[in-house]
Amino acid sequence: MSWNLLFVIISQLIAILAIVHVVLDNRQPAKTMAWALVIYTMPVVGVVFYLFFGVNTRKERYVSERSMNQLTKRSMLEFVEQRDLHLPERHKPLIDLFINQNLALPFKDNTVDIYADGYEFFPVLLQEIKKARSHIHIDMYIFADDALGTLIADALIAKAREGVEVRVVYDDVGCWNVKRRFFERMREEGIETVPFMPVRFPSFTSKVNYRNHRKIIVIDGLVGFIGGMNFALRYVKGSNGQPWRDTMLRVTGGAVSALQRAFLVDWYFVDRTLLSDRKYYPQHTAIAAGSQIQNNCLAQIVTSGPVTPYPEIMQGFVRIITGARRYLYLETPYFLPNDPVLFALKSVALAGVDVRVLCPMHSDARFVEWASRSYLREVVEAGVKVSLYTAGFLHSKVMVSDDAVSTCGSTNVDFRSFENNFEANAFFYDEGVALRMKQLFLDDERQSVALTDLPERMRAGFMTRLWESVTRLLSPLF
Repeated sequence: MSWNLLFVIISQLIAILAIVHVVLDNRQPAKTMAWALVIYTMPVVGVVFYLFFGVNTRKERYVSERSMNQLTKRSMLEFVEQRDLHLPERHKPLIDLFINQNLALPFKDNTVDIYADGYEFFPVLLQEIKKARSHIHIDMYIFADDALGTLIADALIAKAREGVEVRVVYDDVGCWNVKRRFFERMREEGIETVPFMPVRFPSFTSKVNYRNHRKIIVIDGLVGFIGGMNFALRYVKGSNGQPWRDTMLRVTGGAVSALQRAFLVDWYFVDRTLLSDRKYYPQHTAIAAGSQIQNNCLAQIVTSGPVTPYPEIMQGFVRIITGARRYLYLETPYFLPNDPVLFALKSVALAGVDVRVLCPMHSDARFVEWASRSYLREVVEAGVKVSLYTAGFLHSKVMVSDDAVSTCGSTNVDFRSFENNFEANAFFYDEGVALRMKQLFLDDERQSVALTDLPERMRAGFMTRLWESVTRLLSPLF
């Protein structure tokens, strides 16, 4: 028997075993078929690709129940002590869903500032860093070693020298091209800087596929930020000749405790250090004393990831979409919806709800852009109004419905955000915040073109449609 024949037989056996493993995992049929197709047509490459990106770890529990209970104890205490907390009856099922699935407790008395680009956001962030007196906690997917990243690092180092506790969690894959020296410099200055699930051989495999995509910043436990912006110069100057449009929120009030809890859970995940000192929850004192600003702005900070039994944020999206009565506006940089989200969008549009989806005209990931085109045409055929943003690259992740509920965070409408990434979103049950989110969407829509006005997209040629269909078939693997 020749070595070539032996290699073919062994590779085929391994491919068959890999396909059996995929089938036994009982994931969505579309994803199962996509993986089986890749492994069958390219046995060696497909198996390696599956080991790195396809092995499902959702059932694994990296964070113990005991540590989770300890970390959420403070938030639970504040929830009990909140005065005159009234949950809107219309949204109670959604609120209860997040409480039961995610331990995401609702907090009232919040103020929210919305920033639509890096020119607005980063000066405010630097001012808040400058005012820090106790601690600064940062959970960031990308912390680039460019001019902006260096400026933020310098500001953090200055605070560390003043005795402020500074902790930074950065994603190891998101920062794959950042020189090690950049983070070592911060460590040498007393900043606790830890990578999220570092990718090292031989433990490389599937860890590379599960990344911390969250963008959370908490300063002194009193001010929090959440949204879609990373620490990179392109969020200010743009890239490839086009500006970047993104959304970031500054939050003060009870919800900051939930942002703090989200960071501390991640900190335990990466550092195995349990931080539960009362000083990290100064909102407790303000609430107990009744010195908080009193308003009806109710918020929940919801996290999701591959280590939880259910995709909580995706469940929340479906609940908001199906609950829409007048309108549902959604903007996302990548539109690769899974079956529940796709079905929900089409269903409410067919029921007469004003459903609008806003995506960039051109993505920063060409393969994803091709894969999304057939999805966009499909929802248009169901009555969804799709527009493509032309004033730059739209990286914003915002959804608002009926002047009543809105959300902003790191979650894209794609398979990766719903199933593989660690994500975080803020959900608001407040008319004032919803109206501002709605206006933000309408402002972006005015700088967009309707998909139905682009015949080359709506009536593409055969070869183009074939390529779109192939990329769509593989989209569950992205």
